[in-house]
Amino acid sequence: QVQLVESGGGLVQPGGSLRLSCAASGSIFSMYALGWYRQAPGKQRELVATITSGGSTNYADSVKGRFTISRNNAQNTVYLQMNNLKPEDTAAYYCNAQHAVYAAQNYWGQGTQVTVSS
Repeated sequence: QVQLVESGGGLVQPGGSLRLSCAASGSIFSMYALGWYRQAPGKQRELVATITSGGSTNYADSVKGRFTISRNNAQNTVYLQMNNLKPEDTAAYYCNAQHAVYAAQNYWGQGTQVTVSS
């Protein structure tokens, strides 16, 4: 099994920046594709960004150019750098790990709250 622990959320003013971290343990980290998702009150959970085992990235249109996902396999950590934050980015952010070959091996973190407000 894989255990995921997120950190880095908080309150920030519009235009500010935050960096979320997700530390993983329990399996071979490099074998997993990683992603960040978010869920605002009353809305469905949505994809924010993904990064494959090979380092390929994908972003939701709403965050493209503002957010950057990266991974450090040696530290078993995935990051989400968030710049130029907007009130619409306010949500609980969740880390996800999915095995690159065995998709049934899918895990979620507990979530970290990001609030963008003046």
